[in-house]
Amino acid sequence: MQPKYKRILLKLSGESLAGNETHGIDFDTVLKICEPIKNCVDMGVEIGIVVGGGNFWRGRSSGKMDRTRADHMGMLATTINALGVADALEQLGVPVRVQTAIAMQQVAEPYIRNRAVRHLEKGRVVVFGCGTGNPFFSTDTAAALRAAEIDADIILKATMVDGVYDSDPKKNPNAVKFDSLSFMDVLNKNLQVMDSTAASLCKDNHIPILVFSINEPQNIMKAVCGESIGTIVKEES
Repeated sequence: MQPKYKRILLKLSGESLAGNETHGIDFDTVLKICEPIKNCVDMGVEIGIVVGGGNFWRGRSSGKMDRTRADHMGMLATTINALGVADALEQLGVPVRVQTAIAMQQVAEPYIRNRAVRHLEKGRVVVFGCGTGNPFFSTDTAAALRAAEIDADIILKATMVDGVYDSDPKKNPNAVKFDSLSFMDVLNKNLQVMDSTAASLCKDNHIPILVFSINEPQNIMKAVCGESIGTIVKEES
């Protein structure tokens, strides 16, 4: 297998790290996800990873809590996940660095764009925690921002479903899966690929998004090698 992309931004949901549990981290699951990441690194692919925090905390569903404080709690949740992913990669022999958008020097490097790019050039995986470091922005937006900053060729969004549908396939058995979409389709039809801020950021910076299922972790390698899986979102040709 030959990689199609030189540098990618992999977006992992927090839920994907919980395995069959509904909460927390299942480390065996994290190791299974990290094995194809190692294989991609061995092929020479440069990988940045943004992790969500939904397996611990969802700021937007925190009810009466102040939204800013709830989002800060979510950023801390993403850091727990970033450290878990980094530990799994290290156990597999992959050089890795964790960078956080909120300074916490005792556990991670602060996010510095040039340092992140240098790590990637040296073959290290960089795991980005704390989202953008600002409330009111999702980790999808963080993925779009980091992808633009590190000049990634594509965002690989690993989700719990196998692509983008015209409606929720869990609720509608007749939901239709798309093989490809334009950014305008996503924005105009309000499709649940990424939130509109993230989708607009990708559109403006010409970064395609491939949405695929993480239930089969080897899909990460298939995506990196350009196999036809999931749903690709790109500019209209």
